[in-house]
Amino acid sequence: MTPARYKSEFPWLKEVDSLALCNAQLHLQTAYKNFFRDASVGFPKFKSKKKPVRSYTTNYVNGNIVLQNGKLKLPKAGWVRIRQHRKIDECYQLKGATITQEADERYYVALLYSCEEPVNEIKKAETAIGFDFSMKELYVDSNGNHAAYPHFFQKTQQKLAREQRRLSHCEQGSNRYKKQKKKVARIHTRIAHQRKDFSHQESRKIANSYDIVCIENLNMKEMSQD
Repeated sequence: MTPARYKSEFPWLKEVDSLALCNAQLHLQTAYKNFFRDASVGFPKFKSKKKPVRSYTTNYVNGNIVLQNGKLKLPKAGWVRIRQHRKIDECYQLKGATITQEADERYYVALLYSCEEPVNEIKKAETAIGFDFSMKELYVDSNGNHAAYPHFFQKTQQKLAREQRRLSHCEQGSNRYKKQKKKVARIHTRIAHQRKDFSHQESRKIANSYDIVCIENLNMKEMSQD
């Protein structure tokens, strides 16, 4: 059964990109396969209204996705203006796109490209470093250096508490409530992005500085029970 079979019964499915519907069906099939392979994974669930995952994936077919001059063409949506994260090499081949709406109602598009894997010359490893677990910090390396957390949440906690108090005084469902809820969501989203950016910068710095990175394999769940 393909998604096209249900369009007569549910006309609103015609408003959605057909390839997005196919990808949703493939995701459902994968969820069922994982469940029957291992029941501990859990039975596939419907999307929750409280914690929805607002995203979909579509594939590149016959030029339906185009990126040029700071604009992106998407199936059904047409041309939209974007802030491009990085320049794409012309030799890369576009395969698909995943569109996500976060809690602050901003949209993000992740484009999937394929390219020929370059042949890298194997060099002798000259520098190495080891990392150990730390309760108060991100890690402690074998050179004695400590990576402290930037505490993004603590720095924004006062502003977040102020906006949450304003939200609690709004009538639920009103326009003012929706507007204030978006402000709170933007603060949380900014904190999440700051944390992710910090992790990327640290990992990139380590990868550029050392040839070998050794990390101890710890079972944190068992350690917390002792």
